[in-house]
Amino acid sequence: MTFDRHLVLDQLGGWRGMVDASLPTIAFIVANSVGGLTVGIWAALVAAVLVFLLRLVRREGIQQAVSGLFAVAVAVAITAYSGQARDFFVLGIVRGAAIAVILLGSILFRRPLVGVIAEFLAPSHLGAMSAHRLPSLRGRARRDPAATPVPVEGGATVPVVSGARAPDPEPERHWREDPRMLRAYSWLTVLWAAVFLLRAAVQGFFYLRDEVELLATSSLVLGLPLTAAQLVVTLWVVARLHRHRSEPPLVEDTAESEDRPTT
Repeated sequence: MTFDRHLVLDQLGGWRGMVDASLPTIAFIVANSVGGLTVGIWAALVAAVLVFLLRLVRREGIQQAVSGLFAVAVAVAITAYSGQARDFFVLGIVRGAAIAVILLGSILFRRPLVGVIAEFLAPSHLGAMSAHRLPSLRGRARRDPAATPVPVEGGATVPVVSGARAPDPEPERHWREDPRMLRAYSWLTVLWAAVFLLRAAVQGFFYLRDEVELLATSSLVLGLPLTAAQLVVTLWVVARLHRHRSEPPLVEDTAESEDRPTT
């Protein structure tokens, strides 16, 4: 089974998907503070279902909405069973700590997970992000692949069959064989692991103290805003790595300088 990274990008939903994912949590926080635990549980469920239905109506990727609906359902089940509002956040705390461990473990195997994901979604040897431009997901989805011809041997071109996508060329050198890229992706992976650990530690502290309001506030503050900030940093570093890898070697310039007579 093969995976299409363009389909993965479309399914993530972009910035709107990130905002949609935080709506059930906001609904639970507000409803729980106003009407109590039962009202908060129902508000979170209704918000998750509405987000799912809204993405269906907009014909957008529903992968993140399905994942969010499942996560909210589990969180609500735990909360309803325990009868404590703080348990609505326990799944996120455990999940964040587990993701941090996985990220740090990937570095030990010289396969930093941020690099694996970044190279899957946007291979650096293609230089797609070297100009700091991120193609619109909506524009990519509307683009007709049949309009782009594919070169074949002999200089001729053939159109791509509708629904098909031309395969990417293989890199001459794997990104893990480049020390600069391996080091940069490792530090990015450490950054993401540190953020997940920070989020889990802060929320875990408030969870143990049963500070539901502070727990909810930290969930929002350390959620979308912090994720957006680290995503900007990640994209900036990845763009620099794309430029680094797409730069042609200065072989000709070096040869010319060596052949130039000295005075």
